[in-house]
Amino acid sequence: MRVQGAGVQGAGVQGCRGARVLSAGCWVLSALLSATLVAQVPSGGGAELPVGEGAQVLRARCLSCHGADLITSQQLGEAGWGREIDKMVRWGATVADTERGPLVTYLARHFGPVPVASHAAAAAGEAVFTRACLACHGADLTEQQRLSPTGWTREVEKMMRWGAQVSDAEKAALVEYLASRYPVR
Repeated sequence: MRVQGAGVQGAGVQGCRGARVLSAGCWVLSALLSATLVAQVPSGGGAELPVGEGAQVLRARCLSCHGADLITSQQLGEAGWGREIDKMVRWGATVADTERGPLVTYLARHFGPVPVASHAAAAAGEAVFTRACLACHGADLTEQQRLSPTGWTREVEKMMRWGAQVSDAEKAALVEYLASRYPVR
């Protein structure tokens, strides 16, 4: 009996030693992963941003998690930026009610949709967009789309099948307008 007890006791000591080694290995792995994840979080502290009311809020509330390039590439209007901020707050960001308005205005002013080049086709496309697209959709929905000319062609053709009042002659100007105003990022 004593031999069996010694065997059990011996296995227990070996098990404890193994558990200690495993625990130490897990601790080292955890430390390495934490260091890697911290290194991947963008600092954004030195990012060059346009001067304006809302820039400090952006630096304090957004750049602690996001790189400036992610924010500056969005090109959203006020409604789109408002939804983006609301989403971030739901996900844990801290933005005071007094900070929200200036932040949305700042983002929309400096990182809003890129104006389209002025030429006859763009003007014609904008007129079709205003008449045919905005009759059913808000501009913010379109601002969120970032499609290639081929993607915009498919989207416009789909809308035409669904009843959008766009003639075949107007389609090319509308696609050119949308592709230049809301290009792929």
